[in-house]
Amino acid sequence: MSNASSIGTSSNLAGTTVVIVGGTSGIGLAAATQAKAAGAQVIVVGRNAANTEEVAAKHGFDGWRAADVTDGAALEAALRDIARVDHLVLLAGTFVAGKIREAEVDYLRRAFDERIWSAVDAVRAVGDRLSQDGSITLISGALADRPTAYGTAVLAAASAAMEAFARGLALELAPVRVNALSPGPIDTPIFSKALGANRDAVVESMRNSLPLKRLGTADEAGAGVLFLMANGWMNGATLNLDGGSRLV
Repeated sequence: MSNASSIGTSSNLAGTTVVIVGGTSGIGLAAATQAKAAGAQVIVVGRNAANTEEVAAKHGFDGWRAADVTDGAALEAALRDIARVDHLVLLAGTFVAGKIREAEVDYLRRAFDERIWSAVDAVRAVGDRLSQDGSITLISGALADRPTAYGTAVLAAASAAMEAFARGLALELAPVRVNALSPGPIDTPIFSKALGANRDAVVESMRNSLPLKRLGTADEAGAGVLFLMANGWMNGATLNLDGGSRLV
């Protein structure tokens, strides 16, 4: 598959089939466009059919599917007709924030449903159509290491669980490689939606406190996804891509 001169480079992706769940915006879309540029056949999965179809057409992706990742049957149906998957990327998930004594439990439960259980459903749905020399990339987040006091306890727990899940799955599915990307503050639509009207003030505060004095970009995080797919020796690991935000 790879040779010494191309290990860890996106050239490893040429001719492979990459399926990105959550590939219509933010980090997922950035990873999808970069994988397409590297020569991969890219299929994106989004929640809204019309939007997913539009995004796929706009960027020249090779296919699209629509499914709510919290609906296991819908996700299985979306993935069942893909004959071969070389790299499965699972980046779907909203910003679930709420204090455990105040928020609705069903709402808080989405943090795990959108991450752990959707990943279980996706891996089961793909089954043995996942290439033995391929990979799975999961998404966690800096909250796994540094939860905040503002209602992120459950989301932090779900993020940490994704990293443990990646390590366990790397053993269970070997030689399929399984890794997790743990981004810090990335300027994406989900980030802006989570902050709402407070976005500008929060971003300015972050710029003052972060080592690099800025948020990360979706393209930078997407490049991390490509690295995890392309490097054949990266396995059972979490890639912290946070601009040093864990240091402060």
